[in-house]
Amino acid sequence: MAQASGLPGVIDRVDERAPRRQTVYVYQAPVRIWHWTTVLCILVLGVTGYLIGSPPPSLSGEASAHYQMGYIRFAHFAAGYVLAIGFVFRFLWAFVGNKWSRQIFVLPVWDRAWWWGLIYEIKWYLFLVRDPKKYIGHNPAGHASMFALVLMLTFMICTGFAMYGEGAGIESWQYRMFGWVFAIFPNSQDVHTWHHLGMWGIVVFVIGHVYAAVREDILSRQSMISSIVSGERVFRDDFRE
Repeated sequence: MAQASGLPGVIDRVDERAPRRQTVYVYQAPVRIWHWTTVLCILVLGVTGYLIGSPPPSLSGEASAHYQMGYIRFAHFAAGYVLAIGFVFRFLWAFVGNKWSRQIFVLPVWDRAWWWGLIYEIKWYLFLVRDPKKYIGHNPAGHASMFALVLMLTFMICTGFAMYGEGAGIESWQYRMFGWVFAIFPNSQDVHTWHHLGMWGIVVFVIGHVYAAVREDILSRQSMISSIVSGERVFRDDFRE
């Protein structure tokens, strides 16, 4: 059951109580580095992926003279490798980092307090309740959306390397590790289509993520954007018993 934290408005989940001070160190350096590296990778992958799916007009002269699509594909593949390596690193860090570093990989669906918090946060985002709840880590809505991002990134990495393995050949390690994707989608074009749709799913996530972060930073009186830079969650209200 939930326990009262003694601080008005601070989350009442077990082991998630804010201490009496107003600043809590939440996001460790490896988590912050992964976050901003992933942001850059998603930006590069989104732009280059769109151009691969909807190529720009052809340039005059020989293709070898400008190598336009080659550079676009190289940037896409390079960013994909960085994203995948960073994702594996982030997963491993969850085993050695603090408790908040593990949050995005597990949804506490067995916790009734979490479901209550999720419903409350949805009402908060819909302007149906007046007062925000304060969380040290992700609030339940942010927690669920970050878990969805983990699933989307896993899907994009698997389908991306499966398609890369097609070009590298069936003897390549990419095909050996991810060729099973074609057992689920026997038609290679289906893999391309779902990979492309996955990109738009991440675009939708990014829009909602940025909006929620800015909104919470302003309305909930707790730091969001600066927290992923400094690692510290700052509660701006003066908490008193």
